[in-house]
Amino acid sequence: MRIVVSGTHASGKSTLVSDLAAALGFEQLPDPFELVDDDLDPAGAESFGQQLVVAADRLVELPAGADVVAERGPLDFIAYLEALADLGRPSVGPGVMARLRVTTADAMAHVDLLVVLPLEASGGIRVPDDEDPQLREAMDTRLLDLVDDDVLIGPGTRVVEISGSSDRRLSALLQAVARA
Repeated sequence: MRIVVSGTHASGKSTLVSDLAAALGFEQLPDPFELVDDDLDPAGAESFGQQLVVAADRLVELPAGADVVAERGPLDFIAYLEALADLGRPSVGPGVMARLRVTTADAMAHVDLLVVLPLEASGGIRVPDDEDPQLREAMDTRLLDLVDDDVLIGPGTRVVEISGSSDRRLSALLQAVARA
């Protein structure tokens, strides 16, 4: 089973991915941020574009029947790029975005379960100002819109939205995996 855990920064993805990998013995794919050029602005369009390609390539290259859980998928980076544009920050042009959307749709066809971790209004993870809370919220809004995009999320990918404590999230995800 190929699982992608998506959400904005500081939404609990790393914890859930680690917990699920430990619980089920799945291979854990790290945040694509760890696999791109360190010299790029981490919250810039070029970095998000490179992370999208890394996230997409690794999903497409997985062998059939692989049991993996990936921290972030290409959909996360479409959301970040759209959020940058919403905030009036440099993003990518329409032609590049169109190509990245095709890459995303192709990669998402290889995902069995997309787990979305929305920001929670109360009790959620708080971030300092240097973590760009404005981008964090804008990305969350865009991601929640994108999970309903039938072009990006094909019919073979089941989407679940999970919230609550770390224990509740893991329990909900284990139930979703059992139903798959």
